[in-house]
Amino acid sequence: MTGAASTLEGMEERAAFVRAHTALEPVPMVDGIRLYTASEVVPIWHATEDWLSERGLGVPFWCVPWAGGQALARFVLEHPEIVRGRRVLDFGAGSGLIAIAAAKAGAAGVRAVDVDPLAVAACALNAAANDVVVEVACEDIVDGDPKADVVLAGDVWYELAASARFARWLHAVSQRGARVLTGDPGRRYVPSHARELAVYDVPTSIELESTRSRRSRVLEILPLPPRDAAE
Repeated sequence: MTGAASTLEGMEERAAFVRAHTALEPVPMVDGIRLYTASEVVPIWHATEDWLSERGLGVPFWCVPWAGGQALARFVLEHPEIVRGRRVLDFGAGSGLIAIAAAKAGAAGVRAVDVDPLAVAACALNAAANDVVVEVACEDIVDGDPKADVVLAGDVWYELAASARFARWLHAVSQRGARVLTGDPGRRYVPSHARELAVYDVPTSIELESTRSRRSRVLEILPLPPRDAAE
């Protein structure tokens, strides 16, 4: 089998997997967008544990719209001037919710990037379901050139080491002139050098967040001050 055929087969397999374990559902905080969503998160983790581990994949963050991502997507749709006519990157895209919002808000081009190939399959399916064009890629772009005017990073601040790496890169991207926005429902490792743009009360579930709503901020990540100014 040729490499191209093998890749296509893998894409089809992953898309079928996403469709088999989710259903198209509206996003509570984001009118007009539907995502392939797992009705119950814990069962999908258990039911797919072997499939995921065989392929070296982790938690299926792509199967639900997380609170920080919903807040950021809502903000983009309420303030389309942030992305209109600009190149946009959805970093750590998960379901692709924020990429879809940016496309609907008039971005000149939207790219959704995640290291999980199932997330990339979900992004492609969700973009098609919402009649928008989103370029998807499965790669680690941290420390590289985002090739974007606006970088949107929904709910990515879960783990200490990863968050430190993301923050260092996103501060540098901001320093180079791109706008960098993130959504944060109170995660422990969100960068402190950021400006609050909006706050939303996002409906969620006990299963996901141990509460029925989560207050979520939209933040703009800023360039770090010079070391002598920070001391």
